[in-house]
Amino acid sequence: MSNFVLSSPLKGWIAPLDETPDAVFAERMLGDGLAIDPLGSTLHAPCDARVISVHGTRHAITLRADNGAEILMHVGLETVGLGGEGFEAHVQDGQAVKSGDKLISFDLDLLSLRARSLITPIVITNPDAFQIVRREQDHVVSVGDFLMELAPAGGAAAVSPVAEGEVVREVVVPLAHGIHARPAARIAETARKFAAEVALVAVNRRASAKSPVGVMSLAIRHGDRVSVVASGPDAEYAVIAVVELIEGGMGESADLPATAAPATMVEAVRANMPSEPGLLRGVMAAPGLTIGQAVRFVSSDIVVVEAGTGAANERAALEGALAHVRARIEKAAGKGDTARKAILGAHLAFLEDPELAAAAHRLIADGKGAGFAWRRAVGGYVEALRGLGDRRLAERVDDLIDLERQVLRALTGEEDEARVLPPGAILLADELLPSQLMGVEAGQVAGFCTAKGGPTSHVAILAAAMGIPALVAAGPGVLDVAEGTGLILDAEAGSLRIGPDAAALAAAQTAIAARHERKAAAKAAAHQESRTADGVRIEVFGNVGSLNDALAAAANGAEGSGLLRTEFLFLERETPPDEDEQARQYQAIASALDGRPLIIRTLDVGGDKAAPYLPIPAEENPALGLRGVRVSLWRPHLLKTQLRAILRVKPLGQCKIMVPMIASLDELRAVRAVLEEAKREMGVTERIELGVMIETPAAAVTADLLAAEADFLSVGTNDLTQYVLAMDRGNPELAARIDALHPAVLRMIAQTCAGAARHHRWVGVCGGLASDLAAVPVLVGLGVTELSATAATVPEVKALVRTLNVEACQALARQALDQTSPEAVRQLCKAFQAQILKAGA
Repeated sequence: MSNFVLSSPLKGWIAPLDETPDAVFAERMLGDGLAIDPLGSTLHAPCDARVISVHGTRHAITLRADNGAEILMHVGLETVGLGGEGFEAHVQDGQAVKSGDKLISFDLDLLSLRARSLITPIVITNPDAFQIVRREQDHVVSVGDFLMELAPAGGAAAVSPVAEGEVVREVVVPLAHGIHARPAARIAETARKFAAEVALVAVNRRASAKSPVGVMSLAIRHGDRVSVVASGPDAEYAVIAVVELIEGGMGESADLPATAAPATMVEAVRANMPSEPGLLRGVMAAPGLTIGQAVRFVSSDIVVVEAGTGAANERAALEGALAHVRARIEKAAGKGDTARKAILGAHLAFLEDPELAAAAHRLIADGKGAGFAWRRAVGGYVEALRGLGDRRLAERVDDLIDLERQVLRALTGEEDEARVLPPGAILLADELLPSQLMGVEAGQVAGFCTAKGGPTSHVAILAAAMGIPALVAAGPGVLDVAEGTGLILDAEAGSLRIGPDAAALAAAQTAIAARHERKAAAKAAAHQESRTADGVRIEVFGNVGSLNDALAAAANGAEGSGLLRTEFLFLERETPPDEDEQARQYQAIASALDGRPLIIRTLDVGGDKAAPYLPIPAEENPALGLRGVRVSLWRPHLLKTQLRAILRVKPLGQCKIMVPMIASLDELRAVRAVLEEAKREMGVTERIELGVMIETPAAAVTADLLAAEADFLSVGTNDLTQYVLAMDRGNPELAARIDALHPAVLRMIAQTCAGAARHHRWVGVCGGLASDLAAVPVLVGLGVTELSATAATVPEVKALVRTLNVEACQALARQALDQTSPEAVRQLCKAFQAQILKAGA
């Protein structure tokens, strides 16, 4: 590979990176290069290349030249804080550019007033593959002048920086969201079990696999090809373990319900919202409507001293602080819910990151204080992640900032002040950190609204898990609201009303009271039979995934379980459960339901759910590959063991069996053959109902064929929606556009009900749509006679069913099928429910 020349992308004075007033660039954390103090206001392409990413705030761009060299250009310092103001991008991600093409224009006058510095670093971010052999010196350059000459670092290393003697295997990343915080933590945890040095190599950049922050900084995305390399006594085993972990998908799925806007759409959502005096617009992070008063949540600065008191003292202080924070996080993780445990697990991995600790120790060795060293080490990675232009990774910066603060507090012996919150406190902040939200009791906070942040941040996930209504990205106006001001926070509407008048307060209070009243009445009548107002039986069951879920469903009046997700037995373990373990668990859940029907779904792994003992080969499209029934027929011994365990549950017949991801009658017949074989082996002669899930368009359009041999059909609306709309429900770019009330999805459900009716089979819905109160009348109108909802919503679903008239629901369903968008369907449903409420008033 020959040498390669970059031309100047900008008119200005050349300066060495060492003179850049930012440690990230000056210490070459992102790579080698130089800087330009601009005299011009347009950034141009320094070579023929392809755009890897344009940062969301348009202040930075990364290109990849044809020979693999990656060039980061960062206009000014700390310009990310401008939020895109003063910048205009002329290109987009993935676009091919020619040398000299315009990339970004910027307002030089604005930046000179608002930015920390105008100096613009030009950095080669894969220095393992390319070295700078000649660079321009200190003088003015124009666009197109010589800037620097690159040479391959060791020839073949430019393509694959793997040293001689290293074990290497390539893997295609199947994770829908790429390798972000939690997967990076899992990879580091696995790599640390081995003595070998293990690294990931992605597009000529390399990071230690034992460093979750380093792995994150590679910005590995879904579908990327990554090399896992290792050297040392157990290198081969280490590589196999990490490759299998990545190939298995690590159980990664979407972090948020589909009602939340993805981070990349936040600016567009806010831009399209009309402005109104006394009203701030944001993006929903967690649903709910609440009235309260403003409580400004401002974090006090932590002052650190740069000079240390001796390396030994400072190292001991830092290690003590890390141990203190580690113990506190481990204690909190032991008593939290699933979301909290996952987030705290990522925090622990960051805390144990060897690269992060090494950076701090190097600074301590140079005479710096422990607090200064820790802040500088974390800050370097924070800026590195922000500079990648990956919005999802940028949201994980909060986790690093959170850890920085916790460790500095431990070093100073301080704790965040325990604040007594007034009743109805709505927290207002620039941003909230996960530990700050976890530090308050859910009952103390009515809601929160932040100026910044994103709907896929960890604090948003926590808010949803805690049931706290929350808005993010509401803009700087949040910080202008006076302490104690009355507020109405309507997360679903994306609004924060400041100082509402009496009429607005009365309307909100009425809406909240009506919600509470309906919930209370529904709860009181939860154990009554579910029938429509005109006497049609509609069973309301509960979806469960554990014994506790089953107990909660029964307590909330569920008339059975329409979906037992058996994955809770199979995931997060090294070997599959045996027949005895499964039988005990199924029996416990059946007993908790006290004889009510229990529909057990056979193992549904693959796609976004991975089991380490099932090394599913890397797939370009995991959602279209080995998952559901395909895995069961690929490994029939697992299927047979599970069916035998189900057949052992007493009383026999309480359990029905449901097969996921059916696409053809042949698959159903194959499962029935295994079931009949298991029955013969166990001497079971009674009929055991075997049904199918309708999750694929193929199953919906051939429902009449399936119903001829299946005992029942149950629609899984989550997967059916993604397959009908050809939108991955795990893709944050599409999350806000996936709505199961899309007319195309409803037509599939209608076809399913019509096909089932030909053979007198019942149809249920066990997907998310069964818990959507707006959708229930439409589903009843389409012919659905069983709804399996979340345990918490069962009382309200039953209460709603009792108000319905089937003929009116059928008319509503016919109208819904003729709409052109899910928004139009929801408007219909809203009007229909308003009529019901009015009639019941």
